[in-house]
Amino acid sequence: MIGKKIKQLRNKFYRFNIDGYIIPKNDEFFSEYSAINRLKIISNFDGTAGLAIVLRKKNYLFVDGRYTIQAQQQSGKEFKIIEIHKFRPYKIIKNLTLGFDPGLFTTKQLKVYFGNSLMLKQIKKNLIDEIYKEKAPKIKTFFSLNNKVAGKTFKSKINKIRNIIKSNKADYLFVSAPENVAWVLNIRGSDNPNSPIPNCRLIIGKEKELFLITQKKKALKIIKEKKISKKKIINPEKFEDLIKKLKGSKFIIDPFSCSVINENIIKSKFQIINMNDPCYKLKSIKNSSEIKHMINAHIEDGVALTKFIYWIKNINKKKITEINSQEKLEKFRKLNKNYLSPSFNTIAGTGPNAALPHYIATKKSNKIIKKSDIFLCDSGGQYKFGTTDVTRTICFSKQKNSIKDKFTKVLKGHIAVATTNLKKFNTGKKVDARARFFLKKDGFDYAHGTGHGVGFFSNVHEGPQSITKINTVRLEKGMIVSNEPGYYKKGHYGIRIENLLYIKKINNKLHFENLTLAPIEKDLINFNLLNNKEKKYLNGYHMKVYMTLNPYLNKTEKTWLKSFTS
Repeated sequence: MIGKKIKQLRNKFYRFNIDGYIIPKNDEFFSEYSAINRLKIISNFDGTAGLAIVLRKKNYLFVDGRYTIQAQQQSGKEFKIIEIHKFRPYKIIKNLTLGFDPGLFTTKQLKVYFGNSLMLKQIKKNLIDEIYKEKAPKIKTFFSLNNKVAGKTFKSKINKIRNIIKSNKADYLFVSAPENVAWVLNIRGSDNPNSPIPNCRLIIGKEKELFLITQKKKALKIIKEKKISKKKIINPEKFEDLIKKLKGSKFIIDPFSCSVINENIIKSKFQIINMNDPCYKLKSIKNSSEIKHMINAHIEDGVALTKFIYWIKNINKKKITEINSQEKLEKFRKLNKNYLSPSFNTIAGTGPNAALPHYIATKKSNKIIKKSDIFLCDSGGQYKFGTTDVTRTICFSKQKNSIKDKFTKVLKGHIAVATTNLKKFNTGKKVDARARFFLKKDGFDYAHGTGHGVGFFSNVHEGPQSITKINTVRLEKGMIVSNEPGYYKKGHYGIRIENLLYIKKINNKLHFENLTLAPIEKDLINFNLLNNKEKKYLNGYHMKVYMTLNPYLNKTEKTWLKSFTS
């Protein structure tokens, strides 16, 4: 099936006089989770990040370290798999003309991936859509968040942004990332799986100009609620006409989310100021209302996950599979009236499948969870006014000392992050080194970041903050990050422990506070490898888990949790 599509795509090369075609994972809104996945259509690869290049005789699939094994399994017959951080496309492909859809790339992306060594040709018709056109999703209207929940009115946010526009001596800001529009206007939508993001864009002028670029049908509810004039709702097809009518000389665009095609339209009339959209930084710092609601969402999520852990360790006597397990966890979450959907596709892997950091079970790969295996479950939920993400590694029988030692080294790294002195280690890069320290002493590491930013009832992955080897963004009060070191033995097992943290200020000092509340697998810990401070931390965390969650559990669950966290 893939081979047939590749052949159909290659047949179009002659028409456009190109040697190859580039297919990214993202859609025109640069969403991590989008309704249309052209990369999967052409390659069968369904990871959350990747880039394919189909040439006349060869095909390449570029992925990051999380997905090399998965990509090989799903796409290895037709594509050569390349780890993109080791080899950029321009280092492998030379002296060829590649076609691309200018609505799916930014100028910055093209420069990073292709440098100046390749001829790139803009083709406004997407060639994958010509081969396989997915059904257009139903139009769903956007909805507003209550100001008490959002913590700030959209007008106060716009006023703050207008001051930033003026300070940069610009006339307009093009908010091209939908999650940023959602934050500015206090709106959400149902355009994407797993994420309540409304697919739209926004233009904010330095004075009173405000234009929402979307279909009017989608904006019907918010026109009334926000008292936005219908004249300010601009159909995407009329974007170029709008730009031509605007007065002024300078436009701020974001290099990470403004497509080549939209940049060209704006550039035809305005001088471009390339700078990071200020909304990213502003929305990364959660206000007290957002934090309060995130805390509540994590209590509700913690109840569901704890009930699931109790069930899978104690109640379940049948032979269950990875897919059975994630369906059961979903049922526990659905018991809560505030639960809306998963915040990403659940990762439920046992034995060798758990060694794939971002494994998604399919009918073909689905394994029975054996008593002798260790089981990794990474999942999250979108609740009304809260987003969660948590990983627990679980066992069902006594494990080898070598496995317990690895788990404990991962736990030590997890605790090192949670107890970080944020005055001394004030960037993600500095914190990341603490997480890896204990594994690296033994010559081991993991091929993913230690943590990512998380949105408030938004994308489960959000920047600019993250805990990685390269992130230098200063960590500030109100930011939320994940804490998820891991260890993966190819073909055998995988280990990861993940909590979400928020940054709190007490006595003028910043520190991490756990949002996630769920027990950590005690039966996988080698307590001889923990020092007194680490034991004290673990006991304190488990005490908080028990005290917070026990009112929501039945009698047998309470008894078990008390023992499991003692």
